[in-house]
Amino acid sequence: MTTAKVDPRLSEAARPSAPTEVRPRRTLFQKFEAFVSRLSTRNNFWHKVCSLIWLPYAFRSGITMKRLDSTRFTAVLPFKRINRNWYNAMAGAALLGNSEVAAGMYLFSACGSEYIVVCKEMNYRFLRPCLGPAVYHVVNTENLQEKVAAGGEFNIMLEMEIRQQLKKRGKELRVGKCEITFHCTPKTMLAEKQNRKSA
Repeated sequence: MTTAKVDPRLSEAARPSAPTEVRPRRTLFQKFEAFVSRLSTRNNFWHKVCSLIWLPYAFRSGITMKRLDSTRFTAVLPFKRINRNWYNAMAGAALLGNSEVAAGMYLFSACGSEYIVVCKEMNYRFLRPCLGPAVYHVVNTENLQEKVAAGGEFNIMLEMEIRQQLKKRGKELRVGKCEITFHCTPKTMLAEKQNRKSA
């Protein structure tokens, strides 16, 4: 009885190749959305332009962002008529609502344009009346860079201090504290879920 010899090269070629993961190509709309997202965090001019279209309340309130360095970030809410109440102090609704805007701008600039950021929970504590421009300082965050590097969706909690900007430069009076939790989801993950549903 004879056995036929099989060329090992042929047997390897006949084997099915391991499936390679192919990332779906981004659509033109997704590329445009990412471009606008990066543009909105570039400077205050483009932030105001984007706010005029997608965040009209933030545009009217006049809140602006300022990055002090690679790790420190502040947002300033001007002491203008639309933000004041009937006894000429900063309205609580303005301080509260712009807390989400300020924290969202910080988180969005830190995560990048590839994430969708949604507020889940916010606790604000009023300490004293605010009689001038309000400055939002992010004073504590969880390990944001580690969560982004790990990939996938995650929750992140930020702690902010809200201070009144006094006339004397360099001095600020704390008027409030805020703890806010966001849910961050990669846009690619949402696109994959939509593709599975449509399929």
